[in-house]
Amino acid sequence: MRHSMRAAKGYVMSAVIEVQHLRKSYGDLVAVDDVSFSVEEGEVFGILGPSGSGKSTIVECVKGLRSRDGGDINVLGLDPHQDRAEVTRKLDAQLRAGCSPERMRLAEALSLYSSFYRDPADWGRLLATLGLAPEDGPDEGADGAADLSTVLPLIGNPQVAVFDELTTELDPRSRQDTWELIESVRASGLTILMVTRFLEEAVRLCDRVALIDQGRIKASGTPAGLADHLRAERSAGPDLRLSPR
Repeated sequence: MRHSMRAAKGYVMSAVIEVQHLRKSYGDLVAVDDVSFSVEEGEVFGILGPSGSGKSTIVECVKGLRSRDGGDINVLGLDPHQDRAEVTRKLDAQLRAGCSPERMRLAEALSLYSSFYRDPADWGRLLATLGLAPEDGPDEGADGAADLSTVLPLIGNPQVAVFDELTTELDPRSRQDTWELIESVRASGLTILMVTRFLEEAVRLCDRVALIDQGRIKASGTPAGLADHLRAERSAGPDLRLSPR
């Protein structure tokens, strides 16, 4: 794993996201219950679980989009609820593929979105690095929509990128293409928080994973260790309804 390679080379890892005893309820429904984890600089950390498990609520609290009912969250030394504007400048999240601007080419979208930031990335160089063409766009099919959704979070030069179920609505071929794009992004050393319901996706892309079910962390660790845990769980009873691919 890349995580182990960093340690072997003497890199000092530091947490850029720390979540301690997070709790969030909606009336009588407890969506997130005593969740704790940390995300280290330069790693891809996955939050894996079935639909309705509380994954997106956790990430929305991390991004400052939802207030928490209990616990502490630290993002790059900031509280995302109290310091939301500053957190937004340092942490960016993708649009879901289905929410991308219709008929907008990559060049048009990135030129527009770069105007929102004080110090935007060179989007032409970014596209070249990722092997994308400026004329690509959502109207070219699912691939173009996923490309746009993956690249937009990078245009503001964030320190952390969040991908929340980016590939859920994609066909298998488009999902594979998007995985390759994310691998290109992570090669730059950007810290990534990824939410997914696909075990295969977590195993391929993540350094560490937290398995969420019914608002609680059921297991955490390396993808290989998590896969072993799931195999043991399935041999003992019903699984957690994760999508296989």
